[in-house]
Amino acid sequence: MKKLVLHGRKVVEGVTEGEALVTKDMIAGWGAIDPEKGIIIERRHELVNQSFKGKVFVFQGAKGSSGWAKIFQATRIYGTQPAAMLFNVMNSKIALGSVVVHAPAMTDFDRDPTEVIETGDWVKVDADRGIVEVTKKQDRPEKEEDSLDE
Repeated sequence: MKKLVLHGRKVVEGVTEGEALVTKDMIAGWGAIDPEKGIIIERRHELVNQSFKGKVFVFQGAKGSSGWAKIFQATRIYGTQPAAMLFNVMNSKIALGSVVVHAPAMTDFDRDPTEVIETGDWVKVDADRGIVEVTKKQDRPEKEEDSLDE
């Protein structure tokens, strides 16, 4: 099983792993995220009604108002925040939002993560070392089904 490795710059330190949720769209905060549920509610967004809770959230960057950080801080308070955030476009909204989420966050990659990571891939984020390891979903071992003893 070959792993894809990306190199980037740490925004928030930490190491974690999880299933990827990927969009090429920008993410708004205010009016686009339900922080209590950890889902995207922006009607025209490609991930509408999908949850980023506990996932490695891969996206272009933040759009909208400075309320972005407040909304993502609320996800941490409700326990619905992403496990990590990987993004391309750095701005003050996403810098503050990444810090208040308290999850590893990275940017400035050697390859566009929205192009090489797909929803469902397993992603290990080591922001401390600036490394992201991706196991493609087709290379992931199948879950073993529980067997019932009779």
